[in-house]
Amino acid sequence: MTGWIDAHHHLWDLDAVHYPWLMAPGVERFFGDPTPIQRNYLLREFRSEAAPCGIHASIHIQVGAENGLDEARWVQSAADANPDWSMAQVVFCDLTSDDLSAQLDVFQALPTVRGVRQIVGRAPGEDAQTGTNSLLDNPQFLDGLQEAGRRGLSFDLQLVPELIEKTARILAQTPGTRVALCHAGSPHDRSPAGLKDWAQRLHTLSDLPHVSCKLSGLGMFDHNWTPNSIRPIVEVCLEQFGPERVMFGSNFPVDKLYSDYVSLVQVCRNLVPAEAHSAVFHETAARFYDLEGPGD
Repeated sequence: MTGWIDAHHHLWDLDAVHYPWLMAPGVERFFGDPTPIQRNYLLREFRSEAAPCGIHASIHIQVGAENGLDEARWVQSAADANPDWSMAQVVFCDLTSDDLSAQLDVFQALPTVRGVRQIVGRAPGEDAQTGTNSLLDNPQFLDGLQEAGRRGLSFDLQLVPELIEKTARILAQTPGTRVALCHAGSPHDRSPAGLKDWAQRLHTLSDLPHVSCKLSGLGMFDHNWTPNSIRPIVEVCLEQFGPERVMFGSNFPVDKLYSDYVSLVQVCRNLVPAEAHSAVFHETAARFYDLEGPGD
């Protein structure tokens, strides 16, 4: 292994792509006050934080642009301008669209595109206002997931624990579509009872062999996290999915609100057993996203 992979991060150029949530000052989000990150966050800055920690490649995840194709084309341009940094991307596309096939044709013309993310759930409070969870009741969502799989595209799944079982029943019908569970399933209730409930629900996803799990975004619901506070989440994910289906992601710059990159990597390095490092920090993501970095 020549270096590690960050399997979940974001970039944005507010002068090139419109992100409504990044251009709405003073609006509190489920992950806190976004004010410190409501500025350009470009590959140069991300690399300056990640590379000293041994990261040599990364997966860019869509992050709420007004137009998903605009974002995808901008990310492609960033990758093209930095050929010494291996970066693939997961784009936003509405899988319930009537013209889904045509949209995916356009996305797949971009060589960095590996998958799609359409958020099922962010946090109970926000979801109640936006109606995001209704995606699971749309039969076209299942059709879209199956179409993505037929094309070799993966699906990045973001939801809350309350939606895990319902989502698992849908994903059981899409064995040909590789799924990456973002943020360990967003366990927002960090009480012992909340974590126990999350872990029990998680089995319905970890029992599906085509579902993998990201150790990412763990600070969004625990802004003052410590190694001991996130330890139970890391241990449950490794136990249920196994290292060969677990991958590290920084969720930067969102999780930059709660930690610097070096501290985040060091804690994860210590919590993940040494014998699982090559899988969690490199092999799982490289295989899942078909990403090879310099020297591989």
